[in-house]
Amino acid sequence: MIRISFLITALLMVFAGCSQKAEEYLKKGLAKYNLKDYNGAIADYDKAIGIDPKYAEAHCNRGIAKASLLDYRGAITDYSKAVELDSNYAIAYYNRGVAKSILLESNGAIEDYDKAIEIDPDYAEAYSKRGLEKLILNDHTGAIADYTKAIEIEPEDEDAYYQSRAFLKFSIQDYNGAVADYTKEIEINPNANAYNDRGLAKYNIKDYNGAIADYTKAIELDYEYAKAYYNRGLTKLNKGQVNSGCLDLRKAKELGFTQADKYIGKYCN
Repeated sequence: MIRISFLITALLMVFAGCSQKAEEYLKKGLAKYNLKDYNGAIADYDKAIGIDPKYAEAHCNRGIAKASLLDYRGAITDYSKAVELDSNYAIAYYNRGVAKSILLESNGAIEDYDKAIEIDPDYAEAYSKRGLEKLILNDHTGAIADYTKAIEIEPEDEDAYYQSRAFLKFSIQDYNGAVADYTKEIEINPNANAYNDRGLAKYNIKDYNGAIADYTKAIELDYEYAKAYYNRGLTKLNKGQVNSGCLDLRKAKELGFTQADKYIGKYCN
């Protein structure tokens, strides 16, 4: 019994040493990855996996490095191995979903985001990414529901989520809902794009004065925002403000927005 116990202890010590060595290579791989040395990182993850083939984190991290080199199929293989070794590895499912999304495999991506959310119901980024895939598949209601959940979970990132949900609402012609979401985004992060987009939504509900005010604010924030000049010009023309509208359209053209030519030729000569 003494000799057997000694053998077991020795084997455990060897195993612990191997595990520690694999972890060291994992850390080296992470350091190289952070320095954008993706090939070097992969080489270290290879060594970690060679020592411990069941090291799920090393497989997942190697997948991330491969994805950074645009090897998405190789990344998917590594993420798949990671979830095979650890069925509760939410990040690996999420990462595999991202890779599938890049490869235009929306249904497969949604399945992976579903799994990540099943494991971690508070995974805001998974809801957001799943929302994007649902949008691609024209499931606008499902997409809005996912962005709404992402906002609920991570209010500190709600500016991006509100922007995405506003775009979705605009795309299904829920212009009042889009105005509300752009307004919320502006409260969190005032920016020219949000004002311009809210102006478009207001235009579609015939709030022309509100639209002009938003385009004007967008231009105040970005004096060379050609599209905002163009949108403001068209709105002014719609209100009968021809001279002012033509000034805006000419400014948009001067800034490179060639679509303005059509209306300049029609209304401003």
